[in-house]
Amino acid sequence: MKSPLIFLSAGEASGDHYGAELITALRTVLPEARFTGLGGTVMEAAGQHRVIRAEDVAVMGITEILRHIPTILRSYNTLVQSIKKERPDVAVLIDFPDVNFRLAKHLKRMGVPVIWFVSPQLWAWKRKRLRWVQQRVAKMLTIFPFEQPFYANRGVQAEFVGHPLAEQPLPTTSREDYAKQHSLNPHKQWIAMLPGSRGGEIDANLPELVQAAKLLSDDNEYLIPVAPTVSRERRQRMQAATNIPSIHLVTDARAALMHSRAAVVASGTATVQAAVIGTPFVVVYRVSNLTFRMAKALVQYPPEIPAEIDAHGNLPIAMVNLIARSRIVPELLQEQFTGANVSAALKPLLADTPQREEQVEALAEVRRRLLSPTNRTAIESLRDAVLEVLP
Repeated sequence: MKSPLIFLSAGEASGDHYGAELITALRTVLPEARFTGLGGTVMEAAGQHRVIRAEDVAVMGITEILRHIPTILRSYNTLVQSIKKERPDVAVLIDFPDVNFRLAKHLKRMGVPVIWFVSPQLWAWKRKRLRWVQQRVAKMLTIFPFEQPFYANRGVQAEFVGHPLAEQPLPTTSREDYAKQHSLNPHKQWIAMLPGSRGGEIDANLPELVQAAKLLSDDNEYLIPVAPTVSRERRQRMQAATNIPSIHLVTDARAALMHSRAAVVASGTATVQAAVIGTPFVVVYRVSNLTFRMAKALVQYPPEIPAEIDAHGNLPIAMVNLIARSRIVPELLQEQFTGANVSAALKPLLADTPQREEQVEALAEVRRRLLSPTNRTAIESLRDAVLEVLP
């Protein structure tokens, strides 16, 4: 057969890693394959020809997207023209629904099979987009167990393949080596603080995390992992904003979580990372008030996801709580997300308390639920799905 052309579209840091792993997996059986589309630096290093750079279109929230509409539209049109210029043999869309759903429309029109990996959260809101999945997606590969029945009950071919993070072994870096790398004291208690990987998240979350560090004991050291997608300029601004001796900007979030006594994690993929490593943590979340009010009005979970409203009228948003079907991890959202509240929520997790023990046990069960029901990894299942539809 000719050299297959595989279109990949991933717009966020986690999707960039999954896309790169897929490229590597496919190259072992299809060394002549070519890869194109939207991706980050990790996918580019793995061999993707990036028509559009992920870092140019990754934004968060409703109001944030509105401000970036011109850039997103230009990038989208460029991607569509690249598809029309050279028709791919198969397309793999990874999360990033605001762009990928529209790309799926053009791909479907051209007869390109579409495989979607990492389901958009249609089970939470924007349920009307479900018809786009039904019409445009040949197969949905889900990484959370409750998503497969959600789609199957609505006529979509779906398979739960496990979560890639649950498959990873624990980091091998010792505490002493990690301490040397980042000028840390290995004898002090460490607390990981993960403000997110996108600029808007960092700007919204970092100030309160710094305030929480000021309120907690000076005997602790605070580790703030910086995602590789963060620009040098933003990292410099983060360094200036965290100019406290006990706060350290570090690399390798997984090692930081493993060696930390507890953590504060911005809602998103990092909460799953913390859960599978087993570090007790608190979830925080803050966006613009307009985005939050609109989301609160629109989010409604289906019967496949039983969930209760808290004292502030909020449904749970942390993925770990949805998987566990109970609030095993504290959530501080919007106005509840303050340095004082973060400090108060962390204290029971830092000591040998029943709360800490209960959360550790509950996180272990969440990790078990995230493992693949087969003997294949999630990326192997994705690879096989691609191979099945190639001519």
